[in-house]
Amino acid sequence: MTAIKHSLQRDIFTPNDERLLSIVNVCKAGKKKKNCFLCATVTTERPVQVKVVKVKKSDKGDFYKRQMAWELRDLTEVDAKDANKENPEFDLHFEKVYRWVASSTAEKNSFISCIWKLNQRYLRKKVEFVNVSAQLLEESVPSGENQSVAGGDEDALDDYQELNAREEQDIEGMMEVCEYAISNAEAFAEKLSSELQVLDGNHMDLSKGHIKALQDGDLSSPKGIEACINASEALLQCMNVALRPGHEKLTAVKQQQQLFCELRDTFARRLTNHLNNVFVHQGHDQSSTLAQNTAELTLPKHHPLHRDLLRYAKLMEWLKSTQREKYEGLSRTYVDYMTRLYDREIKDFFEVAKIKMAGTTKEGKNKFGLHGSSGKLTGSTSSLNKLAVQGSNSRRSQSSSLLDMGNMSASDLDVADRTKFDKIFEQVLSELEPLCLAEQDFIIKFFKLQQQPALAQVMTLCPTLFFSHGNIFYFCFFRKDMVRMMMTKIFACIEMELNSLIALGDKIDTFNSLYMLVKMSHHVWTAENVDPASYLSTTLGNVLVTVKRNFDKCIFGQIKQMEEVKISKKSKVGILPFVTSFEEFAELAETIFRNAERRGDLDKAYVKLIRAIFTNVEKVANESQKTPRDVVMMENFHHIFSTLSRLKISCLEAERREAKHKYTDYLQAYVINSLGQPLEKLNHFFEGVEARVAQGVREEEVSYQLAFNKQELRKVIKEYPGKEVKKGLDNLYKKVDKHLCEEESLLQVVWHSMQDEFIRQYKHFEGLIGRCYPGSGITMEFTIQDMLEYFSSIAQSH
Repeated sequence: MTAIKHSLQRDIFTPNDERLLSIVNVCKAGKKKKNCFLCATVTTERPVQVKVVKVKKSDKGDFYKRQMAWELRDLTEVDAKDANKENPEFDLHFEKVYRWVASSTAEKNSFISCIWKLNQRYLRKKVEFVNVSAQLLEESVPSGENQSVAGGDEDALDDYQELNAREEQDIEGMMEVCEYAISNAEAFAEKLSSELQVLDGNHMDLSKGHIKALQDGDLSSPKGIEACINASEALLQCMNVALRPGHEKLTAVKQQQQLFCELRDTFARRLTNHLNNVFVHQGHDQSSTLAQNTAELTLPKHHPLHRDLLRYAKLMEWLKSTQREKYEGLSRTYVDYMTRLYDREIKDFFEVAKIKMAGTTKEGKNKFGLHGSSGKLTGSTSSLNKLAVQGSNSRRSQSSSLLDMGNMSASDLDVADRTKFDKIFEQVLSELEPLCLAEQDFIIKFFKLQQQPALAQVMTLCPTLFFSHGNIFYFCFFRKDMVRMMMTKIFACIEMELNSLIALGDKIDTFNSLYMLVKMSHHVWTAENVDPASYLSTTLGNVLVTVKRNFDKCIFGQIKQMEEVKISKKSKVGILPFVTSFEEFAELAETIFRNAERRGDLDKAYVKLIRAIFTNVEKVANESQKTPRDVVMMENFHHIFSTLSRLKISCLEAERREAKHKYTDYLQAYVINSLGQPLEKLNHFFEGVEARVAQGVREEEVSYQLAFNKQELRKVIKEYPGKEVKKGLDNLYKKVDKHLCEEESLLQVVWHSMQDEFIRQYKHFEGLIGRCYPGSGITMEFTIQDMLEYFSSIAQSH
């Protein structure tokens, strides 16, 4: 701002015999940001005229031009908007109201203070100063101490002032580097004036107020922090002024630089100590316990801490650019103490989640290693290896888990239990996600890690840094790596606790791996969309690997259990346990994986399971002694076909058709084998008839064969009166009933198929009689209608 002020004085106001007393960088309120400068000026000739001049940068070149000017006597009101809060907006009321927004509150305040003093000195008219702090209006800054905020004593400007010792040394130093000082006195005088003006301006920029703020400003109040920010920025601006050749030899410059360094070091120590104390206090703070959060299973929020600390963000940026070592020390302190805080809170949070999962009843505590009145688990990880094994010797029911794995049988768990687990697991992830994102966002903003130089750019500008042991660390870790490194240390316990919780869920019920796979996949997908390289995304991705491994282990265990199934030799087989369990698994999985990102994992598991089921159903059927092989195959493949048809699992469509084909084939095989030849002697007779025809005997001449004449046929038919046929069918029904299981309800289907097969044989015999014994009038002892009545009455009687 000093350079701009000097340039405006030289190019705009000196030619018009005006002096620039105060300047503020502004833009119009509510408009697109087009910056300009408002300047408070006085004329060098008397009577003095006071003006407010608007200056803007030219669109065609790097110079400024005068755009508009107002006489101060036309000013009626100055509205600073708010006397108590920091606010860069202000209004000036001339012929109309002009609304401005300053680039900083400090600039606005300096400009308004200057306007007030100019009004007091030259006009003494009644200008209303609205919403302006009384302290600001009453503040008196001596002439020459801070020209940027005070009009100064114009009369005193013309008085001669003798050079002091320091000024004499400065002039002598400049004369030494200016060879033309004696030969061209006018040129030297002009240069001397210009240089001294710059040096004097630099000194005046760091006011006594700024020095006081740096030395003992309040770092615990918002106003004190704002004052320290303004002072630190002013100090940095002063320290970064580019010096021309020879300036560094000036005693005034050396003294000024030494003063700035002392102020920088003093303020850096104060800031570091203050923030260290804040971090330490927060790390030891016991107020943020989980007591009030246990009922809803929520983590304590750190928004208040982040909000308070972000007030220091600009000071951290200043510290980063001026005292890198102290900045890094603060970073380490913050990470160390926040690690303690989060470690305590997260472990307590997971402790409550585990208790809720396992249940707080006495039974639940005994099963899952809970102990003590507090109901705490015996450690985060090790206790899971000591969980009591809950076996079951009873035969697996239809609703049993697909895999017992020696743990608690899923028959002890109902849908409500699984839903409860799903909600708890989702709540855990939903609490962790915003916690990590909020902390990462704070770290980026507070430690100013938004921007770092690109690797190629750094190597181009500073190639030697990559060979320096002291500096290589900083350039190996850029913005994302630094953030992730800090986050990884702060939340070091999250991955371990999540894996511990997952292990517990798997112990409670292996079906929980389905819930966990879907939930974890969704949260990984969400985190990757926000920032694929973030700590949260990486950590959840690592845990997802564990969840997927558990899911695969569950599928493998189910297949292994199919292979180890043992069938009782004394009871009929029925529907095999792993077939009914697959139905339960598929029903649950279809509900859980609806619209899930990891549907492909389930489809692969389906194919593995169904192929294993096909293989092991056939294996059991071959080993069955009590139940015919055809019945085991027919009933189980019918159940598989019904399940797949009902659930409509697209990836198993080929297996559904295969199951139907197997069911139909084994049904027909069982019917033929069980029904056999109910009219056995008649069947043998006609087999002989068909053999003669096959040998070349014409069908109408078969009756002339001695063994197959009409008399022999009548004799065989008489052995099968309707009464005897019905009796044989009744025995057959009882035999089928013993073979089939009740749960699949295929008895009537099989009985109807046998009826169809019997009718087919009957019609076959009738056809042979008609062709081989035409006109004989020979018929069976019972009709097809009689047969239908036999089958119907037998089915109804049972």
